[in-house]
This record gives sequence, C-alpha cells and structure tokens, in this order.
Amino acid sequence: MDRKYNWLALVAGIATLLLIVVSLFVPWWQLTVGDPAIANADLSPVYMNFGVLGTSLTIPLVWALNLATLLSLTAGAIVMLIYAIKPAKPYSKSLLGFSWNKPLFAVVLFAIEIVLLTVLPNAFVGFSFPLAGSASVQLPQSMAEGVNISIGVSTGFVWPFFFAIIVAGLGVAARLYHQRVAAPPLQPMK
Repeated sequence: MDRKYNWLALVAGIATLLLIVVSLFVPWWQLTVGDPAIANADLSPVYMNFGVLGTSLTIPLVWALNLATLLSLTAGAIVMLIYAIKPAKPYSKSLLGFSWNKPLFAVVLFAIEIVLLTVLPNAFVGFSFPLAGSASVQLPQSMAEGVNISIGVSTGFVWPFFFAIIVAGLGVAARLYHQRVAAPPLQPMK
C-alpha cells in the first residue's frame, strides 16, 4: 500500500504549534518608552502585555481577540496535522482549506496592526515613533503647554515575527503541494 503524506503540511502544523507556544512567552514586536521604561508594550497575536510605570494593564477586548487568535491558530494547526497524514481523502481539501491560511492571516493582520499603531498617533495626536528602531519623540506643544518635551522611544520586531513569516510560508507551500499529493497515482500502461 502506497501511503502519501503531505510533509510540508506536517511541518507547517508542528511549526504552527511551536509558534503558538513561543508567542505566549516572546513577543513579536516591542515598544519601550523612556529609559528607564515609563511604558512598554510586548505584542503578539496571542498575547499582549501593556505596562505603564511598572503596572500591567489588561484590556478585556484585546484579551478576547488574543484568545480568539490563539484558538484559531491551534485549531488550524491540529487540522493541518490531520490533513498531513490523510491528504488523499475526499475531505482533505476541506481540511487544508480551513487550516493553511491561519498563520498567514495572523502575520498579515499583525503587520497591519503594527503599522496602524505607528501611523495613527501621528495622525491624531501629532507625534510619531518608528516601526523599528529608536527615536526621540517630541510631544506636541498643545499637549505639553508650550514646553518642549521629548522622550526616547525604541521599537522593534523580535525573532518570533520572522518565524511566523516562515510558518505562513510553510502553510502556503503545503497548499500548493496538495495537488501533487492528492493526485491519483498513474496507472501502468498495459
């Protein structure tokens, strides 16, 4: 019996589970305001930690969105693993269709969120900080009542973000490889 597996899907499923675990402890993007830190934000799609003056802040809506992303990625990874060992079954394409894009959506939506997080403060309040790197942010005169106030801000993507891009690429590759695995074997000519 010739058994086919989608090895790319197997690796993508395992890598997605690993990404979830890593993302609970290591952020994808960090923001630090001041030195020593007055405020900080450690962000990933499954966990966000906001802190101001050493006090951690929890925003229920953000917590709920993180939980939804965590559950979605976990379900996608499990379904991808099931698909990987049975890629030629009639229901396999549905399993793959559900699972391959979960990490991709997480990466794209997270990147959009971070870009908006860096652009919107400039549009509405008048100060901007970099997407990645360090800068001295000048508070607008209207906020500082005529006094020039600047503060150091550092931001940056952390290695799990780049790992997430690789995981998303593995999901796409598994989807593209599906046609090779699911195709019926060629019959020998008689």
